[in-house]
Amino acid sequence: MINKLPKWVEVGGFLLALNAGFINAVGLLAFKHQAVSHLTGTTTFLSLAIANSNTQEIVHLLLIMASFIIGAAYSGLVIGNTALKLGRRYSLALMTESILLFMSMYMLNHDSLLGQFFASAACGLQNAMTSTYSGAVVRTTHVSGLFTDLGVALGLWFRGQKTDSRRIVLYCILISGFIVGGVAGSLLFAEFMFSAILAPCILTAFIAVSYWVFLKNQVRRKIG
Repeated sequence: MINKLPKWVEVGGFLLALNAGFINAVGLLAFKHQAVSHLTGTTTFLSLAIANSNTQEIVHLLLIMASFIIGAAYSGLVIGNTALKLGRRYSLALMTESILLFMSMYMLNHDSLLGQFFASAACGLQNAMTSTYSGAVVRTTHVSGLFTDLGVALGLWFRGQKTDSRRIVLYCILISGFIVGGVAGSLLFAEFMFSAILAPCILTAFIAVSYWVFLKNQVRRKIG
């Protein structure tokens, strides 16, 4: 159980979930109703394309999925572990995600489908970057699992079994971040179209720099 949830997990999780919700909203509004922060919908679209023998769509969706996998592979290469822990190279991963989002915005503003692939790679990177903290599953790019975990916790509570309240708080924070990001993504996309992606691009870079500064301060305190 999570006895004490560090603020950096709460704040970082909320901001990353907000980031993913934002990108996903833009994807749903712009990419033929395709979610890009996860591949569930993309896989379903692939099944439909195969059933309809739509070769062009099949190739496009496979490239979206491949981009997501490449992003996740990069995360594994840079960070080396899915369990959240201070000291790991999250700053590098997040700055790379920021660059991928910037490239996505640039390509989409120039009517290039490559922008979708860059966005998918960015989401794959973020999705792989965090997975667990102290036994709790930390998902920042999709919320189906979070709602499932909340439902299970509710069922255990009805059975009279003890539930981990701090874990429930974490899940609610992540879900809230995703929803807030989706609202922001929808509103900004309506106003600025693909240039709205600049917002999560800046946010990701901000998180990267904040994490780097936070680590430096931690080291100074230990030395001091």
